[in-house]
Amino acid sequence: MSEAARLVTAEELEKFPDDDRRYELVEGRLICMTPVGFQHGRIVMHFGSLLHQHVQSRKLGVVMTEVGFKLASNTDNVRAPDIAFIRQDRIPRSEPRGFWNGPADLAVEVLSPEDRQSDVLTKVEQYLMRGVALVVAIDPVAETAATFRRSAPSATLHGVELLDLDDVVPGFRCRVEEICL
Repeated sequence: MSEAARLVTAEELEKFPDDDRRYELVEGRLICMTPVGFQHGRIVMHFGSLLHQHVQSRKLGVVMTEVGFKLASNTDNVRAPDIAFIRQDRIPRSEPRGFWNGPADLAVEVLSPEDRQSDVLTKVEQYLMRGVALVVAIDPVAETAATFRRSAPSATLHGVELLDLDDVVPGFRCRVEEICL
């Protein structure tokens, strides 16, 4: 098998040199993630901050950015949502090292201009199939937030509509316009 076609494990990915490149692993294949733009970074920071303040003040769990979640083994899948939430009752006393083994409770993806709709939907489906309870895809250009749950139809929210994450992040609600400022 050629080096280009060689499959990579999550354990190998964790040992990659820190060269400012980010990767995800899809069925053992490396996907290089390009650096994000200004608007993307601003929205991730703003929404992540809103979510973090809510979660921290109520001791609900942790909010993280760009953490690798190992979603499958034997052709490993490691995804790194822009923002993730894990409930407090799922966090071990001893803080884990490396990638989180398993799904987040909430995964948030902020779309970049180069993101293809089919790739985003594939990522959403993988999150849901591997146990993520709620995925939110924020489109800064359209100023929308789409929600995807395992047991409910997807919904796309605009402007003053309320993004309600209460089923996964108790008590968290905000208007879409608050995220896409």
